Amino acid sequence: MKKIYSLLALISLLTLSGCTVKYNFTGASPIEGKTFQVNFFQNNADLIEPGIDREFTLALQDLIMNQTNLNLVSSNGDLLYEGEITDYRITPMSASAVTTNGDATASQNRLTIRVMVRFSNRKKETDDFEKTFEFYHDYPAQSQLVGSVLNEAIRDIFERITQDIFNESLAKW
Repeated sequence: MKKIYSLLALISLLTLSGCTVKYNFTGASPIEGKTFQVNFFQNNADLIEPGIDREFTLALQDLIMNQTNLNLVSSNGDLLYEGEITDYRITPMSASAVTTNGDATASQNRLTIRVMVRFSNRKKETDDFEKTFEFYHDYPAQSQLVGSVLNEAIRDIFERITQDIFNESLAKW
């Protein structure tokens, strides 16, 4: 009986090792290429928050490295991501009470960040695109957008935008 299980295991192993279909758990389509490059995303927004350009560039690099087997290179990548942060704005979202002088105050504010991305695939130029990605984070109006409030907002926004870029460029969703 033990020999039959061993024989079945060996046959299964040999059969499966011959398969050439690649599966992954990230949803990425089979990727044509071995390397990727993420150029620095300059902050060209009217309102400048120092350091978010570097944070965004690193967040995009990290996401692609963590969800693919592509190697990060500084030049001549098979896949190229470049662009700029085009908008960083804070807007009041909902009015709460009216003050004694008749002014309405906001109960919630929204930070919105917009990023323009140019994606190039040297191996498959039909995948190339130029597209804007945007997301927001709401926070209480009585909070200042500094420190942990700012860090949480930027982390949430960049997590969503980088995943959307990944989906558009590699997962084809």
